[in-house]
Amino acid sequence: MNEVQSVYIHIPFCQQMCHYCDFVKYFYNEKLATEYIEALANEINTNIAGTKNKIRTIYIGGGTPSALNLQQLRSLLTIIDTKFDIASCEEFTIEVNPGDIDDEKTKLLKDFGITRISFGVQVMDDKLLTELGRIHRVSDVYHTVDLLTKHQFSNISLDLIYALPNQTVDQFKQSLDEVLAFNLPHYATYGLQIEPRTVFYQRHKKGLLHRPSEDDEITMYEILKQTMKANGVRQYEISNFAKPGYESKHNLTYWSNGYYYGFGAGAHGYLPDQRITNLRPLPAYKKEAMTSGRPILQTEEITLKEKLEEEMFLGLRKIAGINKQSFTQKYGFPPEKLYKLEITDLVDHELLKESETTIQLTDKGMLLANQVFEKFMLEDSDLVGI
Repeated sequence: MNEVQSVYIHIPFCQQMCHYCDFVKYFYNEKLATEYIEALANEINTNIAGTKNKIRTIYIGGGTPSALNLQQLRSLLTIIDTKFDIASCEEFTIEVNPGDIDDEKTKLLKDFGITRISFGVQVMDDKLLTELGRIHRVSDVYHTVDLLTKHQFSNISLDLIYALPNQTVDQFKQSLDEVLAFNLPHYATYGLQIEPRTVFYQRHKKGLLHRPSEDDEITMYEILKQTMKANGVRQYEISNFAKPGYESKHNLTYWSNGYYYGFGAGAHGYLPDQRITNLRPLPAYKKEAMTSGRPILQTEEITLKEKLEEEMFLGLRKIAGINKQSFTQKYGFPPEKLYKLEITDLVDHELLKESETTIQLTDKGMLLANQVFEKFMLEDSDLVGI
C-alpha cells in the first residue's frame, strides 16, 4: 500500500457562519459550489493517477459538506468513487449538520459507501445554539439521528463543545446526558477555543464574551470523562471517546503522525518529508485548481526536529500514549535517548506516567497538556549525534 494512508477533502460552504469557527468557509452559493466541485475534481485527478487507488480512510470535512445540494453531492462522491477503491477503504466519513440532510441525501451517502457520519451538534440547548450562530435546533438533532438510523448508519460520531459563553456546569451535564441517551458509538468533545477571525474573538477583545471560569471548565471535563466511562464509552484521545472498535481511524492517522493527502481550499496534506498547504481564498483556489491542478500556497520541508516534536505532541494526545518500540522502529533510537530528563521531570510532577513500553499523560497531564507538550520542543543542538 502507498505510504499515504488517508485522504482529507475540504468542502468550504456553510449555510451560516458559526461564531466560534475559524476553518476555511464561505456562504453556500449554488453556482460557486458547482464550480468548486469541478475545480476539486481537477485537483484530485492531477495529483492521483489512475483509478480505484487503495486508501485506508477518507474524510470529507468542512465547512459543511451536507450544505451541498443532491447533484453536487453526487458529483463529489462520483469523483471519489472513481479515484479510490471504496470497497477496500476501512473508514469513509462525511461531516453533516443536523437538519441538512433528508431521505434522498442520506440514501445517496449510503449508496456511495460512506460508512461513518460525523455529526455537528455542539450543544443540546436552543438558546445556546442561537448564541453560537448555529441554525439547527435540538429537534433537528433527534430527526437526523432517526434518519441516519433508518438508513442503517451505525457508525455515528456526535460533536459537543463545552465551556461555552454563559454555559453553566449543570447545562453542560444536561447536554451530555441527552446526547448519551442516543447510545451512539463515538463522541468528540472539545472545550471552546477562542480563535482569530471569529465573531467570538471580536467579542472577547471587547470584553463582551462571558465564559465559564477555568474551575468550571475543569469540572465540565471531569464530568465528561466520568460520565463517558460510566456509559461504557472509552476515552482514547484527549477529546475523543468511543465504544470499542469505533475509534476514528482517520483521526488516528493524524495522531499517529501518519501521511495523508489534503484536497480543497485551505486543505493541508502531509506527505513524506513535506507538508503542503493549499490556497485559502476561493477565487485563487479555483483558478489554480482548474489550470495547473496544484492550488498550493506553500510546500514546507519537514525536518527531523519537527517530525520528532510532532511525534510527541500528537502521540501523547492518545490515551495509549507513545509506544517506545514503535518510536524506536521509526527513528532508530528510543524516546529516552532524546527526552530522558524531560520525561523524568514530567513523571516526578505527575504529568506523565512511564512504563517499559509506553509514555502516557496522566489525568493531571491531560488538563495541562499544552504545558507538557512544550517540554518536548527541541533546539537544533539537541540533535547533534543523533
